[in-house]
Amino acid sequence: MRRLSRSFGVGVLICTKLFLGSETQAESAIAGESARVSGHTKDALDRPLADVRLRLEAPDGRTVGETTSGPDGSFRFENVPPGIYSVQGDKSDFETATVIVTVHEGAEASADLVLASRKPLDVSVVGKKLDVARNKITPSTGSSVYQITNDAIKAQPQGESAQFNQVLLQAPGVAQDSFGQLHVRGDHANLQYRFNGVLLPEGITGFGQVVDSRFIDQVSLITGALPAQYGYRTAGVVELQTKSGAYEPGGTIGLYGGSHNTIESSLEYGGSKGPLSYYFAGDFLYSGLGTQNYGIEAAAPGLNPIHDRNDQTKGFGYFSYLLDPTTRISFITGNYLGDFNIPNRPGQSPAFNVNGASTSNLDSTNLNETQSEWTSYAFLALQKSINDLDFQISYFTRYTKTNFHPDPIGDIVFTGVASHDIRTDFVNGLQGDGSYKLTESHTLRGGFFFQNEHAISNNDVSVLPVDSTGAQTSNIPFSIGDGSSIVGYRYGLYVQDEWQITPQLTLNFGTRWDREASFIHTGQISPRINVVYKPWVGTTIHAGYARYFTPPPLELVPTNSVTKFNGTTNEPEVKLDATVRPERSHYLDVGVIQQVIPGLQLGADAYYKRASNLIDEGQFGSALIFSTFNYAQGYVYGTELTGSYQVGDFTAYANLAYSVARGQDIVSSQFEFGQDELNYIRTHYIYLDHDQRYTTSTGISYRWLGTTFSANMLTGSGLRAGFVNSEKLNNYEVVNLGVSRAFSFEGLKPLTLRFDVVNLFDRNYEIRTGTGVGVGAPQFGARRSYYVGVSQQF
Repeated sequence: MRRLSRSFGVGVLICTKLFLGSETQAESAIAGESARVSGHTKDALDRPLADVRLRLEAPDGRTVGETTSGPDGSFRFENVPPGIYSVQGDKSDFETATVIVTVHEGAEASADLVLASRKPLDVSVVGKKLDVARNKITPSTGSSVYQITNDAIKAQPQGESAQFNQVLLQAPGVAQDSFGQLHVRGDHANLQYRFNGVLLPEGITGFGQVVDSRFIDQVSLITGALPAQYGYRTAGVVELQTKSGAYEPGGTIGLYGGSHNTIESSLEYGGSKGPLSYYFAGDFLYSGLGTQNYGIEAAAPGLNPIHDRNDQTKGFGYFSYLLDPTTRISFITGNYLGDFNIPNRPGQSPAFNVNGASTSNLDSTNLNETQSEWTSYAFLALQKSINDLDFQISYFTRYTKTNFHPDPIGDIVFTGVASHDIRTDFVNGLQGDGSYKLTESHTLRGGFFFQNEHAISNNDVSVLPVDSTGAQTSNIPFSIGDGSSIVGYRYGLYVQDEWQITPQLTLNFGTRWDREASFIHTGQISPRINVVYKPWVGTTIHAGYARYFTPPPLELVPTNSVTKFNGTTNEPEVKLDATVRPERSHYLDVGVIQQVIPGLQLGADAYYKRASNLIDEGQFGSALIFSTFNYAQGYVYGTELTGSYQVGDFTAYANLAYSVARGQDIVSSQFEFGQDELNYIRTHYIYLDHDQRYTTSTGISYRWLGTTFSANMLTGSGLRAGFVNSEKLNNYEVVNLGVSRAFSFEGLKPLTLRFDVVNLFDRNYEIRTGTGVGVGAPQFGARRSYYVGVSQQF
């Protein structure tokens, strides 16, 4: 009965083919010159299947020929008359596969069969195949890509205990700033993070590191003229491939700590069961004196920061379930909690009198400002890979909250304002990406993006009354409530075609449409084009143009009611408060990568960006929360040189970047600035506060007799400072060292010990002076610190 049922189904397929096709029953009769039918048999993972029994059947059920596939899965039927046939394949432990083939007179017909296994899926093999398919959905064709693997992270000083921003600082064109901020190619932040191809929604800018180096399998920093799938935050795309328990089952427990009363405990574990794979990671960090390594930078140059304790807890989970060899459901979740003391700056002079406070004895080193941060995020993704079609549809959500507590008396005495600020931001959205291989030379890609966001700001601001000259008229503070609630929607669509013109030349062109509906209603169509040319083996040249649309982060848009504070110590000098606008820019990029000898790769890249309504951010209050504003126009340009060498157990890299970033005429949030600043900037281009002319990163690691020695160095020419950013900070160089060794004991998995030195030469360098456009308090880099760690695999 099973054979009869299958024959009936095959007959239906052949009749359908006859009805829809151009052949008639008479034309498909067994007559005329014979031909050949050939093909391959594969399993669902695209691997060749040998010893498959194949049968060629005519429409009336007659067997025309039989054969068996070879070791490479190939098979062939000779002397086949013209007509329509079914090719059926059978193999033990596999489902029967059938394909319909049309044979034309004197021509060769092709028929490939895919047989599904009846055995349980190998989650590691299937997962790797789907990972490759997912990466093909949104490739970085024509962009500049810098990759850092988990092995490279482990080999650097501090290993997986290094904060994630310290990992990214090893990439070219990345400059460090205070509060763990990063500037890529002269932009202020403007980075997007993606977990396994899904966009992580933006959160309220703080200084906690939501991403943990420990759960990363590979990270890629993508810059330049980005393909059409990348929108909104375009200075750089941080693509994170997370670890999976399917590939390296087991766990690790670790303890790491040292200088400044720092201690970090960590745990990670992963595995698989049937079609389910899972991975968990978590750590808890306590630092009695936070320094730049793990908390907020010191506000004074001493060895021990004042009032700088912090606690940070991170958790991460990844789950993957295989519905079949071509379908996967993935779930990612993460959580971050951080509590920080705000470092104090000694030597400040009281500026106001407060009832009941003895200002003569009040010391700014005893202030007690704190800030807490909470971030939770989750992704649910469905991925499907069917022959030439690959797609992934994802739901994402993120909740962030910051809570700044002022020193209720001290802040008023020294600044005239004590503001208790609470901000929350809740984001939900959908993202879809797909690719389809139309022909051997054309791959079509497209997708959509939708996001709903709700940002709430609640501020309880304590102030003192003043007269028209700014003189204090009472020593009794009072509170003014100031808050807002903004709902925003963001939509996006894109389509692009990757055209392989020749084996050496590829053209990727497309466009995206974006729409922003919040406190502003606007959008843009943004064309993209990239060319990749490989003139000979080892050389890759790329060039591209992109039009970018960058809406301001909803959660960072200033919402202060300017007039509420007239006649108080929080009254701004400038009363103008124009709405923040989206940035619109043109971006050009060209570069080359040369494989000089095996293991040695060199690269060079140049870029230019011209923007209207250029977006920048600044810290304008005691709370460490940034606010956005616009320059009417601006430009950024620069070059990058990269080099890497790997042979055996030795690895080295070196990157040099040159960048210039300038803007003119502040046209939004003017109340945050002084009138003299606005007057000058209105008619002059100025350097942006985060402009750093030269940045370098170098590193080496060598594994010798089982012990890994590593060193890296970061140097910078200094950020901007002074009135309208007219000054430059001093150059700085920071050298870090690390050594680690894994010990094996009978019956146990490896035990790893490590020792690290941060800022080996104890360079005392200043990141910020507290002056400049939108710059808050001064910050100093971490002084020399020593750390030891132990981790045990199980």
